[in-house]
Amino acid sequence: MKMSENSVTIGLSDPKSATNVGAVMRAAGCYQVDNVIYTGTRYDRAVKLNTDTKKMRTLIPLSQQQHLLDNKPDDVKVVCVDLVEGAIPLPNFSHPEKALYLFGPEDGTLNQKIINQADAVVYVPTIGCMNLAATVNVLLYDRLSKSSQFVTDNELIKKSRDNNNRVKVKNPANK
Repeated sequence: MKMSENSVTIGLSDPKSATNVGAVMRAAGCYQVDNVIYTGTRYDRAVKLNTDTKKMRTLIPLSQQQHLLDNKPDDVKVVCVDLVEGAIPLPNFSHPEKALYLFGPEDGTLNQKIINQADAVVYVPTIGCMNLAATVNVLLYDRLSKSSQFVTDNELIKKSRDNNNRVKVKNPANK
């Protein structure tokens, strides 16, 4: 697991759906995640159905590990994201600079041993549970929105939008 100064790694516990892993990879690209790791074998069997439409796996390492906490640098905080009793609501959470965010499988939850080793456990306060990829997107957006490092200009929009999108907001003074 390679981590930079202000780094983020996403860890997926035995993901079952290649569709969700593909969507997680797309989110990882959008939010500039450094690495995505996963455990288990279900993803490997389902990878042919991958939906990483932006091919982020060519830019962001996606690697299998025996355990999610293998090779974690000492200065990286472990944040479990799951619907577990006693967790911190995401709106009340302050993200660490260097984080390993861990997510349970689509059809389960993180192991109690992992929860016990976490520096923090957070949940998204929704009614019912969200899909894995949606939860990753919400967490990463929350991290971005609470950061002072995000760019908010038209150059970002021009660089990020789809080729078919050339729409502009009309200046209200020109009406």
